[in-house]
Amino acid sequence: MSTISSGELRREEAEKVENIDYKMVTFSLAGKDYGIDIMKVKEISKAKRFTFVPNAEPFVRGVYNLRGDIISMIDLRIMFNLPAAKQGEQSFEDMIILRLDNFLIGVIVDSIDKVVGINSETIQPPHPIFGDINIKFIKGVVENEGRLYLILDVERILDDHTEDKTSSPAPKLVREPRGGAEREKAEAERAGEVDYSFVIETLATFLGFYVTDHNRRWVKDRFDRWKQIRGENGKEVQLQEEQDAREFLSSFFSAYNQRFWGEDYRDAFKALFSDFDHEGNFLVWNPGCGPGYETYSLAVALKELYPDVHLKVWAHDQDLMNISTAPNLVFQEPDLPEYMLDYSSEGKNGLQFSKEIRDAILFEYHNVLHSNPFPEVDVIVSRDLLSFLKEAEQEALVAEFSEKLKPGGVLVVGDHEEIKSPDFESISSGTLRAYRKR
Repeated sequence: MSTISSGELRREEAEKVENIDYKMVTFSLAGKDYGIDIMKVKEISKAKRFTFVPNAEPFVRGVYNLRGDIISMIDLRIMFNLPAAKQGEQSFEDMIILRLDNFLIGVIVDSIDKVVGINSETIQPPHPIFGDINIKFIKGVVENEGRLYLILDVERILDDHTEDKTSSPAPKLVREPRGGAEREKAEAERAGEVDYSFVIETLATFLGFYVTDHNRRWVKDRFDRWKQIRGENGKEVQLQEEQDAREFLSSFFSAYNQRFWGEDYRDAFKALFSDFDHEGNFLVWNPGCGPGYETYSLAVALKELYPDVHLKVWAHDQDLMNISTAPNLVFQEPDLPEYMLDYSSEGKNGLQFSKEIRDAILFEYHNVLHSNPFPEVDVIVSRDLLSFLKEAEQEALVAEFSEKLKPGGVLVVGDHEEIKSPDFESISSGTLRAYRKR
Protein backbone atom coordinates (compact mmCIF):
# COMPACT_ATOMS: atom_id res chain seq x y z
CA MET A 1 0.00 0.00 0.00
CA SER A 2 1.50 3.34 -1.10
CA THR A 3 1.75 6.31 1.22
CA ILE A 4 1.89 10.03 0.48
CA SER A 5 4.63 12.02 2.14
CA SER A 6 4.03 15.32 3.89
CA GLY A 7 6.18 16.98 1.20
CA GLU A 8 3.91 15.66 -1.55
CA LEU A 9 0.86 16.92 0.34
CA ARG A 10 2.43 20.36 0.65
CA ARG A 11 3.20 20.37 -3.08
CA GLU A 12 -0.40 19.41 -3.91
CA GLU A 13 -1.71 22.21 -1.72
CA ALA A 14 0.71 24.69 -3.30
CA GLU A 15 -0.42 23.65 -6.79
CA LYS A 16 -4.04 24.24 -5.79
CA VAL A 17 -3.22 27.72 -4.55
CA GLU A 18 -1.34 28.58 -7.75
CA ASN A 19 -4.13 27.34 -10.05
CA ILE A 20 -6.56 30.27 -9.79
CA ASP A 21 -9.76 29.50 -11.68
CA TYR A 22 -12.36 31.31 -9.57
CA LYS A 23 -12.54 35.01 -8.70
CA MET A 24 -14.88 36.68 -6.27
CA VAL A 25 -15.63 40.21 -5.10
CA THR A 26 -15.25 40.23 -1.31
CA PHE A 27 -17.05 42.42 1.21
CA SER A 28 -18.11 42.49 4.85
CA LEU A 29 -21.46 42.14 6.59
CA ALA A 30 -21.67 42.52 10.37
CA GLY A 31 -17.94 41.93 10.77
CA LYS A 32 -17.72 38.74 8.66
CA ASP A 33 -16.14 38.26 5.22
CA TYR A 34 -18.30 37.29 2.25
CA GLY A 35 -17.74 36.79 -1.47
CA ILE A 36 -19.77 36.82 -4.69
CA ASP A 37 -18.71 35.16 -7.94
CA ILE A 38 -17.18 37.92 -10.09
CA MET A 39 -19.06 36.58 -13.11
CA LYS A 40 -22.25 37.82 -11.43
CA VAL A 41 -20.85 41.31 -10.73
CA LYS A 42 -21.28 44.13 -13.25
CA GLU A 43 -19.61 46.81 -11.15
CA ILE A 44 -19.11 48.21 -7.67
CA SER A 45 -20.05 51.72 -6.68
CA LYS A 46 -21.15 54.07 -3.92
CA ALA A 47 -24.42 55.97 -3.52
CA LYS A 48 -26.12 58.02 -0.85
CA ARG A 49 -29.69 58.42 -2.01
CA PHE A 50 -32.27 55.90 -3.21
CA THR A 51 -35.80 56.62 -4.41
CA PHE A 52 -38.42 55.17 -2.04
CA VAL A 53 -40.75 52.47 -3.42
CA PRO A 54 -44.17 52.28 -1.69
CA ASN A 55 -45.36 48.87 -0.39
CA ALA A 56 -41.97 47.23 -1.03
CA GLU A 57 -40.43 44.59 1.20
CA PRO A 58 -38.48 46.05 4.16
CA PHE A 59 -35.15 45.00 2.64
CA VAL A 60 -35.83 46.97 -0.57
CA ARG A 61 -34.14 50.30 0.11
CA GLY A 62 -35.57 51.80 -3.06
CA VAL A 63 -34.47 52.23 -6.66
CA TYR A 64 -31.32 53.82 -8.03
CA ASN A 65 -30.63 55.53 -11.35
CA LEU A 66 -27.49 53.89 -12.77
CA ARG A 67 -26.65 55.95 -15.86
CA GLY A 68 -30.27 55.77 -17.05
CA ASP A 69 -31.07 52.25 -15.79
CA ILE A 70 -33.49 52.22 -12.85
CA ILE A 71 -32.48 49.28 -10.67
CA SER A 72 -33.72 47.94 -7.35
CA MET A 73 -31.46 48.22 -4.32
CA ILE A 74 -31.49 45.40 -1.74
CA ASP A 75 -29.96 45.88 1.71
CA LEU A 76 -28.45 42.48 2.52
CA ARG A 77 -28.14 43.45 6.19
CA ILE A 78 -31.89 43.95 6.54
CA MET A 79 -32.62 40.88 4.42
CA PHE A 80 -30.48 38.70 6.73
CA ASN A 81 -31.52 40.47 9.96
CA LEU A 82 -27.96 41.61 10.60
CA PRO A 83 -26.99 44.73 12.55
CA ALA A 84 -26.25 47.81 10.44
CA ALA A 85 -25.09 51.22 11.54
CA LYS A 86 -27.58 53.93 10.62
CA GLN A 87 -26.30 56.16 7.83
CA GLY A 88 -27.07 59.85 7.40
CA GLU A 89 -28.72 61.08 4.21
CA GLN A 90 -25.41 62.46 2.96
CA SER A 91 -23.38 59.32 3.77
CA PHE A 92 -22.27 57.15 0.87
CA GLU A 93 -22.94 53.41 1.09
CA ASP A 94 -21.10 50.60 -0.68
CA MET A 95 -23.09 48.70 -3.25
CA ILE A 96 -22.48 45.87 -5.69
CA ILE A 97 -24.37 45.86 -8.99
CA LEU A 98 -25.22 42.29 -10.00
CA ARG A 99 -25.97 41.04 -13.49
CA LEU A 100 -28.51 38.22 -13.12
CA ASP A 101 -30.12 36.70 -16.21
CA ASN A 102 -31.66 39.62 -18.08
CA PHE A 103 -31.74 42.26 -15.35
CA LEU A 104 -29.55 44.27 -13.01
CA ILE A 105 -30.00 44.50 -9.27
CA GLY A 106 -27.95 46.21 -6.57
CA VAL A 107 -27.06 44.99 -3.08
CA ILE A 108 -25.88 47.21 -0.22
CA VAL A 109 -23.13 45.93 2.12
CA ASP A 110 -21.07 47.29 5.00
CA SER A 111 -17.85 47.65 3.02
CA ILE A 112 -16.29 46.29 -0.18
CA ASP A 113 -12.80 44.80 0.14
CA LYS A 114 -11.16 43.53 -3.06
CA VAL A 115 -11.17 40.88 -5.80
CA VAL A 116 -9.79 37.57 -4.51
CA GLY A 117 -8.64 34.76 -6.82
CA ILE A 118 -8.75 31.16 -5.58
CA ASN A 119 -8.72 27.58 -6.80
CA SER A 120 -12.31 26.32 -6.91
CA GLU A 121 -11.12 22.98 -5.51
CA THR A 122 -10.35 24.71 -2.21
CA ILE A 123 -13.99 25.72 -1.70
CA GLN A 124 -15.55 23.66 1.09
CA PRO A 125 -19.26 22.89 1.66
CA PRO A 126 -21.01 25.34 4.00
CA HIS A 127 -21.71 24.56 7.64
CA PRO A 128 -24.19 26.35 9.95
CA ILE A 129 -21.40 27.31 12.35
CA PHE A 130 -19.81 29.56 9.73
CA GLY A 131 -22.49 32.19 9.24
CA ASP A 132 -25.25 34.29 10.70
CA ILE A 133 -27.44 33.66 7.65
CA ASN A 134 -29.37 30.65 6.44
CA ILE A 135 -27.00 27.94 5.22
CA LYS A 136 -29.03 27.45 2.03
CA PHE A 137 -27.87 30.88 0.86
CA ILE A 138 -24.18 29.97 1.20
CA LYS A 139 -22.59 28.34 -1.84
CA GLY A 140 -19.39 27.42 -0.03
CA VAL A 141 -16.62 28.46 2.34
CA VAL A 142 -12.99 29.15 1.49
CA GLU A 143 -9.92 30.31 3.39
CA ASN A 144 -7.53 32.75 1.76
CA GLU A 145 -4.56 34.49 3.37
CA GLY A 146 -5.86 33.76 6.84
CA ARG A 147 -9.40 34.99 6.21
CA LEU A 148 -12.52 32.83 5.97
CA TYR A 149 -14.92 33.85 3.20
CA LEU A 150 -18.56 32.77 2.90
CA ILE A 151 -19.48 32.63 -0.79
CA LEU A 152 -23.10 33.68 -1.33
CA ASP A 153 -25.48 32.05 -3.79
CA VAL A 154 -27.04 35.30 -5.03
CA GLU A 155 -29.52 33.68 -7.44
CA ARG A 156 -30.95 31.55 -4.67
CA ILE A 157 -31.09 34.46 -2.24
CA LEU A 158 -33.01 36.70 -4.62
CA ASP A 159 -35.27 33.93 -5.97
CA ASP A 160 -36.18 32.90 -2.42
CA HIS A 161 -37.01 36.44 -1.33
CA THR A 162 -38.87 37.54 -4.46
CA GLU A 163 -40.94 34.46 -5.34
CA ASP A 164 -44.69 35.15 -5.19
CA LYS A 165 -44.13 38.63 -3.75
CA THR A 166 -46.23 41.53 -5.04
CA SER A 167 -43.27 43.91 -4.88
CA SER A 168 -40.32 42.33 -6.61
CA PRO A 169 -36.88 43.85 -5.95
CA ALA A 170 -36.32 43.70 -9.71
CA PRO A 171 -39.11 45.95 -11.07
CA LYS A 172 -39.58 46.53 -14.74
CA LEU A 173 -37.00 48.91 -16.14
CA VAL A 174 -38.11 52.54 -16.14
CA ARG A 175 -36.36 55.31 -18.02
CA GLU A 176 -36.15 59.00 -17.24
CA PRO A 177 -37.62 61.39 -19.80
CA ARG A 178 -35.01 62.99 -21.97
CA GLY A 179 -35.12 66.35 -23.68
CA GLY A 180 -32.72 65.53 -26.54
CA ALA A 181 -35.31 63.85 -28.76
CA GLU A 182 -37.81 66.69 -28.35
CA ARG A 183 -35.13 69.23 -29.25
CA GLU A 184 -34.11 67.27 -32.37
CA LYS A 185 -37.75 66.97 -33.46
CA ALA A 186 -38.31 70.72 -33.20
CA GLU A 187 -35.06 71.46 -35.08
CA ALA A 188 -35.98 68.98 -37.83
CA GLU A 189 -39.40 70.59 -38.26
CA ARG A 190 -37.83 74.06 -38.53
CA ALA A 191 -35.33 72.82 -41.13
CA GLY A 192 -37.94 70.87 -43.09
CA GLU A 193 -36.06 67.61 -42.50
CA VAL A 194 -37.45 64.16 -41.78
CA ASP A 195 -37.96 63.74 -38.05
CA TYR A 196 -35.57 61.15 -36.57
CA SER A 197 -36.19 61.98 -32.91
CA PHE A 198 -37.53 58.46 -32.37
CA VAL A 199 -34.06 57.15 -33.26
CA ILE A 200 -32.47 59.38 -30.64
CA GLU A 201 -34.95 58.32 -27.97
CA THR A 202 -34.70 54.59 -28.78
CA LEU A 203 -30.89 54.56 -28.81
CA ALA A 204 -30.84 56.26 -25.41
CA THR A 205 -33.54 54.01 -23.96
CA PHE A 206 -32.25 50.63 -25.09
CA LEU A 207 -28.49 51.14 -25.41
CA GLY A 208 -27.61 54.25 -23.40
CA PHE A 209 -26.31 55.96 -26.55
CA TYR A 210 -26.81 59.74 -26.49
CA VAL A 211 -26.90 61.85 -29.66
CA THR A 212 -25.01 65.14 -29.33
CA ASP A 213 -22.72 67.32 -31.41
CA HIS A 214 -20.00 64.71 -30.84
CA ASN A 215 -21.78 62.07 -32.96
CA ARG A 216 -24.78 63.75 -34.65
CA ARG A 217 -23.20 63.80 -38.11
CA TRP A 218 -22.81 60.01 -38.07
CA VAL A 219 -26.34 59.45 -36.71
CA LYS A 220 -27.91 61.57 -39.47
CA ASP A 221 -25.88 59.85 -42.20
CA ARG A 222 -26.74 56.46 -40.74
CA PHE A 223 -30.43 57.37 -40.62
CA ASP A 224 -30.43 58.31 -44.31
CA ARG A 225 -28.87 54.95 -45.15
CA TRP A 226 -31.20 53.19 -42.69
CA LYS A 227 -34.32 54.58 -44.44
CA GLN A 228 -33.00 53.38 -47.79
CA ILE A 229 -32.19 49.87 -46.56
CA ARG A 230 -35.45 49.44 -44.63
CA GLY A 231 -37.45 50.79 -47.55
CA GLU A 232 -35.84 48.35 -49.98
CA ASN A 233 -36.67 45.47 -47.62
CA GLY A 234 -40.18 46.65 -46.86
CA LYS A 235 -39.43 47.11 -43.16
CA GLU A 236 -40.58 49.74 -40.69
CA VAL A 237 -38.15 52.67 -40.45
CA GLN A 238 -38.84 53.27 -36.77
CA LEU A 239 -36.68 51.46 -34.21
CA GLN A 240 -39.26 49.40 -32.36
CA GLU A 241 -37.16 47.20 -30.08
CA GLU A 242 -33.65 46.70 -28.73
CA GLN A 243 -32.63 44.51 -31.66
CA ASP A 244 -33.46 47.37 -34.05
CA ALA A 245 -31.36 49.75 -31.97
CA ARG A 246 -28.41 47.35 -32.00
CA GLU A 247 -28.69 46.91 -35.76
CA PHE A 248 -28.81 50.68 -36.29
CA LEU A 249 -25.72 51.17 -34.12
CA SER A 250 -23.78 48.18 -35.48
CA SER A 251 -21.62 50.26 -37.83
CA PHE A 252 -20.84 52.97 -35.28
CA PHE A 253 -18.06 51.24 -33.36
CA SER A 254 -14.42 51.95 -34.15
CA ALA A 255 -12.20 49.64 -36.16
CA TYR A 256 -10.82 46.71 -34.17
CA ASN A 257 -13.37 47.19 -31.41
CA GLN A 258 -12.71 44.58 -28.68
CA ARG A 259 -9.77 43.23 -30.73
CA PHE A 260 -6.05 43.88 -31.08
CA TRP A 261 -5.33 46.63 -33.59
CA GLY A 262 -4.38 45.48 -37.07
CA GLU A 263 -1.24 46.84 -38.69
CA ASP A 264 -3.22 49.46 -40.64
CA TYR A 265 -4.69 50.95 -37.50
CA ARG A 266 -1.37 50.66 -35.64
CA ASP A 267 0.34 52.57 -38.50
CA ALA A 268 -2.36 55.27 -38.48
CA PHE A 269 -1.86 55.68 -34.74
CA LYS A 270 1.92 55.93 -35.05
CA ALA A 271 1.56 58.49 -37.86
CA LEU A 272 0.01 60.90 -35.35
CA PHE A 273 3.44 61.20 -33.72
CA SER A 274 5.57 61.73 -36.84
CA ASP A 275 6.69 65.14 -35.53
CA PHE A 276 6.53 64.17 -31.86
CA ASP A 277 10.02 63.68 -30.38
CA HIS A 278 9.98 62.38 -26.86
CA GLU A 279 12.37 61.36 -24.10
CA GLY A 280 11.96 60.35 -20.46
CA ASN A 281 8.44 59.58 -19.25
CA PHE A 282 5.60 59.04 -21.71
CA LEU A 283 2.20 59.13 -20.00
CA VAL A 284 -1.06 57.78 -21.43
CA TRP A 285 -4.67 57.69 -20.24
CA ASN A 286 -6.99 55.02 -21.69
CA PRO A 287 -10.50 55.49 -20.23
CA GLY A 288 -13.03 52.87 -21.26
CA CYS A 289 -10.28 50.32 -21.85
CA GLY A 290 -12.64 47.32 -21.93
CA PRO A 291 -10.94 43.90 -21.80
CA GLY A 292 -7.52 45.41 -22.58
CA TYR A 293 -7.00 44.70 -26.29
CA GLU A 294 -6.90 48.40 -27.12
CA THR A 295 -4.59 49.15 -24.18
CA TYR A 296 -2.03 46.54 -25.15
CA SER A 297 -2.22 47.62 -28.81
CA LEU A 298 -1.45 51.26 -28.06
CA ALA A 299 1.28 50.29 -25.56
CA VAL A 300 3.06 48.14 -28.16
CA ALA A 301 2.71 50.85 -30.83
CA LEU A 302 4.26 53.45 -28.51
CA LYS A 303 7.07 51.10 -27.50
CA GLU A 304 7.85 50.59 -31.17
CA LEU A 305 8.00 54.36 -31.63
CA TYR A 306 9.87 55.21 -28.44
CA PRO A 307 11.71 52.10 -27.19
CA ASP A 308 13.74 54.05 -24.63
CA VAL A 309 10.98 56.03 -22.92
CA HIS A 310 9.49 55.07 -19.57
CA LEU A 311 5.92 54.27 -20.66
CA LYS A 312 3.06 54.54 -18.15
CA VAL A 313 -0.57 53.80 -19.13
CA TRP A 314 -3.56 54.35 -16.82
CA ALA A 315 -6.31 52.06 -18.17
CA HIS A 316 -9.75 52.62 -16.62
CA ASP A 317 -13.09 50.88 -16.98
CA GLN A 318 -16.28 50.34 -14.97
CA ASP A 319 -16.68 46.70 -15.94
CA LEU A 320 -15.18 44.87 -12.98
CA MET A 321 -14.69 41.60 -14.84
CA ASN A 322 -12.75 43.33 -17.63
CA ILE A 323 -10.47 45.10 -15.17
CA SER A 324 -9.87 41.90 -13.21
CA THR A 325 -8.88 39.78 -16.22
CA ALA A 326 -7.03 42.35 -18.38
CA PRO A 327 -3.73 42.38 -16.41
CA ASN A 328 -3.19 38.66 -17.07
CA LEU A 329 -4.73 38.45 -20.52
CA VAL A 330 -3.97 35.09 -22.17
CA PHE A 331 -4.34 34.50 -25.92
CA GLN A 332 -3.23 32.17 -28.70
CA GLU A 333 -0.74 33.04 -31.42
CA PRO A 334 -3.32 33.16 -34.28
CA ASP A 335 -5.18 35.87 -32.33
CA LEU A 336 -2.15 38.16 -32.23
CA PRO A 337 -1.08 40.46 -35.11
CA GLU A 338 2.43 39.67 -36.28
CA TYR A 339 3.85 43.03 -35.17
CA MET A 340 2.97 42.21 -31.54
CA LEU A 341 4.69 38.82 -31.38
CA ASP A 342 8.02 40.28 -30.25
CA TYR A 343 6.25 41.74 -27.21
CA SER A 344 4.73 38.44 -26.07
CA SER A 345 6.01 35.30 -24.36
CA GLU A 346 4.79 31.75 -23.93
CA GLY A 347 2.93 31.06 -20.69
CA LYS A 348 1.31 28.04 -19.09
CA ASN A 349 -2.04 28.42 -20.89
CA GLY A 350 -0.97 30.39 -23.95
CA LEU A 351 0.73 33.64 -24.86
CA GLN A 352 0.98 36.64 -22.56
CA PHE A 353 2.47 40.05 -23.10
CA SER A 354 6.03 40.58 -21.96
CA LYS A 355 6.73 41.87 -18.48
CA GLU A 356 7.91 45.16 -19.97
CA ILE A 357 4.48 45.79 -21.53
CA ARG A 358 2.46 44.52 -18.56
CA ASP A 359 4.48 46.57 -16.09
CA ALA A 360 3.80 49.71 -18.15
CA ILE A 361 0.01 49.40 -17.68
CA LEU A 362 -2.08 49.98 -14.58
CA PHE A 363 -5.60 48.61 -15.00
CA GLU A 364 -8.01 50.21 -12.54
CA TYR A 365 -11.73 50.02 -11.82
CA HIS A 366 -12.67 53.68 -12.09
CA ASN A 367 -15.43 56.07 -13.13
CA VAL A 368 -13.83 58.67 -15.40
CA LEU A 369 -16.39 61.27 -14.32
CA HIS A 370 -14.93 61.18 -10.84
CA SER A 371 -11.57 62.65 -9.85
CA ASN A 372 -8.66 61.40 -12.00
CA PRO A 373 -5.63 61.73 -9.71
CA PHE A 374 -2.69 61.49 -12.07
CA PRO A 375 -0.46 64.11 -13.76
CA GLU A 376 -0.93 65.61 -17.21
CA VAL A 377 -0.52 63.02 -19.95
CA ASP A 378 0.91 63.00 -23.47
CA VAL A 379 -1.86 60.90 -25.04
CA ILE A 380 -5.49 60.07 -24.28
CA VAL A 381 -7.14 57.18 -26.14
CA SER A 382 -10.89 57.11 -25.51
CA ARG A 383 -12.66 55.42 -28.39
CA ASP A 384 -16.49 55.25 -28.43
CA LEU A 385 -16.78 56.23 -24.76
CA LEU A 386 -18.22 59.74 -25.12
CA SER A 387 -21.35 58.63 -26.94
CA PHE A 388 -22.44 56.38 -24.09
CA LEU A 389 -22.54 59.24 -21.61
CA LYS A 390 -25.37 61.73 -21.17
CA GLU A 391 -24.97 65.12 -22.82
CA ALA A 392 -23.80 66.98 -19.70
CA GLU A 393 -21.43 64.13 -18.89
CA GLN A 394 -19.96 64.24 -22.41
CA GLU A 395 -19.16 67.92 -22.02
CA ALA A 396 -17.67 67.32 -18.56
CA LEU A 397 -15.42 64.58 -19.93
CA VAL A 398 -14.22 66.70 -22.87
CA ALA A 399 -13.34 69.41 -20.36
CA GLU A 400 -11.46 66.79 -18.34
CA PHE A 401 -9.59 65.70 -21.45
CA SER A 402 -8.49 69.29 -22.00
CA GLU A 403 -7.46 69.58 -18.35
CA LYS A 404 -5.45 66.34 -18.30
CA LEU A 405 -3.74 66.58 -21.69
CA LYS A 406 -0.45 68.43 -22.06
CA PRO A 407 -0.30 71.25 -24.64
CA GLY A 408 0.49 69.57 -27.96
CA GLY A 409 -0.76 66.23 -26.61
CA VAL A 410 -2.91 63.87 -28.69
CA LEU A 411 -6.54 62.83 -28.05
CA VAL A 412 -7.88 59.78 -29.93
CA VAL A 413 -11.66 59.32 -29.93
CA GLY A 414 -14.01 56.93 -31.69
CA ASP A 415 -13.83 56.72 -35.47
CA HIS A 416 -17.30 58.32 -35.70
CA GLU A 417 -17.00 60.80 -32.84
CA GLU A 418 -16.03 64.47 -33.12
CA ILE A 419 -14.65 66.94 -30.60
CA LYS A 420 -16.28 70.36 -30.86
CA SER A 421 -14.02 72.39 -28.58
CA PRO A 422 -11.70 75.32 -29.26
CA ASP A 423 -9.10 73.55 -27.11
CA PHE A 424 -8.49 70.94 -29.84
CA GLU A 425 -7.55 70.87 -33.54
CA SER A 426 -8.15 67.88 -35.80
CA ILE A 427 -5.13 65.77 -36.84
CA SER A 428 -6.98 62.63 -37.97
CA SER A 429 -5.02 59.83 -39.63
CA GLY A 430 -6.76 57.36 -41.93
CA THR A 431 -10.01 56.19 -40.33
CA LEU A 432 -8.57 57.05 -36.91
CA ARG A 433 -10.10 60.24 -35.42
CA ALA A 434 -7.64 62.32 -33.41
CA TYR A 435 -7.09 65.84 -32.10
CA ARG A 436 -4.16 67.83 -30.80
CA LYS A 437 -4.43 69.97 -27.67
CA ARG A 438 -3.77 73.60 -28.63
